[in-house]
Amino acid sequence: MGLNVCRICMGASDYSTALYSYDDGDADPELSRFTLQHDRATILPALREARRVNKDLFLFASPWSPPGWMKANGSMLGGSMRPKYLPSYANYFLKFLQGYEAEGVPVQAVTVQNEVDTDQDGRMPACIWPQESEAKFVSEYLGPLLQRTGLQTKIWLIDHNYTLWGRAIAELEIPGVLPYASGIAWHGYAGKPEWMRRVHDAFPEVGMHWTEGGPDYPAEDYSTNWSEWSKTFTGVLRNWSRSITAWNFALDEKGRPNIGPFDCGGMLTIHSKTREISQSGQYWALAHYSRMIRRGALRFDSQGAEEGLSHAAFENPDGQCVLVLTNSGAARNFEVRMGRWAASVLLDRDSVNTLVWR
Repeated sequence: MGLNVCRICMGASDYSTALYSYDDGDADPELSRFTLQHDRATILPALREARRVNKDLFLFASPWSPPGWMKANGSMLGGSMRPKYLPSYANYFLKFLQGYEAEGVPVQAVTVQNEVDTDQDGRMPACIWPQESEAKFVSEYLGPLLQRTGLQTKIWLIDHNYTLWGRAIAELEIPGVLPYASGIAWHGYAGKPEWMRRVHDAFPEVGMHWTEGGPDYPAEDYSTNWSEWSKTFTGVLRNWSRSITAWNFALDEKGRPNIGPFDCGGMLTIHSKTREISQSGQYWALAHYSRMIRRGALRFDSQGAEEGLSHAAFENPDGQCVLVLTNSGAARNFEVRMGRWAASVLLDRDSVNTLVWR
């Protein structure tokens, strides 16, 4: 599929096999217990193997929760961060990044917190971060610390829904944040992708990244809703996002492992007993983008309004043009024009189509 971006977890996520951080136990501000031992069994070897296959794989890491002792409720489940541990938490990030690099897995970006605006009713690793706390953490602790140590790791804010576009702008306007925050991470569960454009228009130098969204495994159309997912991806890319990351990559037929539990399914399903692999509609849709659109491509404007049809056009670094056409209605003929060049294309009903030309 040409996938080249991967989201990894700093400690346990809602889809881990167990609850853990890299420093469990009583308060340890000096991080004397910090260890990556949990990740050495399977996570780090898998990432090293992925990097061998694709040396240009871009990794970004997200924490679902700080260690429980850093939080007001003393648990990784729900709760909020204690301000007095912000310096320790910045060092926690640093130890993670340096440790992963020492293991042969450098990480190119981090988000401060997965879903800053919810504690998920204490059902999963989560942590609420007020706007001022995230801004202070980045501007006074994490950003300066990474700069002093020479790490080039990028910092992305928010890592939550489009509805927080106002918060994104407000945080970037707080003095000291913008020099360290190079991107905003977005989830697609609430709001509209057009709201990313508001942040881009205010801060065009800050990158937009779509970092989470996935199917529900009980849904009847789990394996066939490719046109719906392609419309989602088109909307994301037409509103300045520079990357798309599905969540999760692979789960079993019951959406496991699953701490919540929640109904999210994998882009791939691996049956727990037969080990059979099956693909979701999201998988088939994403393939149309990832196989043909290269890193460094530029999106150029594509115009034309017709009910049930969405489109996004790109030019790859080598000059190749790519047009993804999604037809969520009946079969139809469609004419594509670019300057004096034209082509008539038959679009099947409920289809995703990729056109490539030079």
